[in-house]
Amino acid sequence: MMPELPLDQVRTLLAVVDEGTFDAAARVLHVTPSAVSQRVKALEQRTGRVLLTRAKPVRPTESGEVIVRFARQLARLEREARADLGMTGAGETTRLSIAVNADSLATWFLPALSQVPEDLRICFELRREDEAHTATLLREGRGMAAVTSSPEPVAGCSVRGLGRMRYLAVASPDFVDRWLHRWPEVPLREVIGDAPVIAFDRRDDLQDRFLRELRTAEGAGARRHFVPTSEGYLDAVVAGMGWGLVPEPQAGPLLRAGRLVNLAADRLSEVPLYWQQWKLDSAALAAVAEAVAAAAGNALGAAPRA
Repeated sequence: MMPELPLDQVRTLLAVVDEGTFDAAARVLHVTPSAVSQRVKALEQRTGRVLLTRAKPVRPTESGEVIVRFARQLARLEREARADLGMTGAGETTRLSIAVNADSLATWFLPALSQVPEDLRICFELRREDEAHTATLLREGRGMAAVTSSPEPVAGCSVRGLGRMRYLAVASPDFVDRWLHRWPEVPLREVIGDAPVIAFDRRDDLQDRFLRELRTAEGAGARRHFVPTSEGYLDAVVAGMGWGLVPEPQAGPLLRAGRLVNLAADRLSEVPLYWQQWKLDSAALAAVAEAVAAAAGNALGAAPRA
C-alpha cells in the first residue's frame, strides 16, 4: 500500500522552503519551530528521503523539489476550487511566482503583465534570473512559470516559443575615441580584444560569444566590469566604462540621439526565448501565458520553434 503524503506536512515543507528557515516558517504557520521540525522529519521518514538541506537559507533536495512542486500545484488548485465554489474571502488574491531574465523585465515583460485582466486578482512574485538559469527555479518548485532560453521542457511543464531578444554591440562615442580609435579603418576584431567590456555577472557570456562570432583569437579582455542590473548595465555603457551588448529596444533611442555608437551594424546577437509553465489547469496561469505570448510577439518578432 502506498503511503499517503499528509497535507499538513507537505504545506509545512513548502513554508520552510519559501521562508528560508524553520523559525520563519513557524511564524507564518503560527506553530512552534519544534512542530515545524517534527513535521518535516515525519515527511522525510514517510518518503524515505532527505527533503531539505539544512543551510541558510534552507534549500530543497532533488526529492524535496518534487514535494515542493506538488505543494504549489495543490495550493493553486485549492484556491481555484474555492473560487469556483464562491468560498473566497473579499479581496482574496492569487499569487503567481514567475522567473524572468533581467533584460525582458526591463523591456517588454512588465507591459505584458499589465494586460492580464484585473478581475483575476493576480499578485505577481517575479524572480529575476539569467534566461539560461530560470528553468532551474521551475525545477526547484520556486516558480510556476519562466521566461527561459531553453526549449527543453522541465518535467511537468509545457513550453512555447516567444521570440528572439536582439542585442547590439555598442559603446559611447568617448569610449570609441579612447579605446577603438583605429576602428573602422582597422577591423573591429583586431582592436576590441583589449578594450574594457561590461558583463552582467560572471555567468554572462554574451559578449564572449559575440567576439567568437567575429572570429577573434580570444574572448573579451581582462578589463571586465560586472553590473548586475539591466538599467545599470546600460548606464555603465553610456558612461563609457566599457562596450557591451545592449537589448535593441534600449539601445535604439540612444543610438538615434548620438549617445551610443553601433560597433557592428551588420551583426545582431540573438537569444531565443521560451515560455515554460506548469501543466496545470489554471485560469490565472493561462491568462498570464496569453498576455506574455502576445506582448512577446510584438516585441520580439517570430517565435523560435519549441
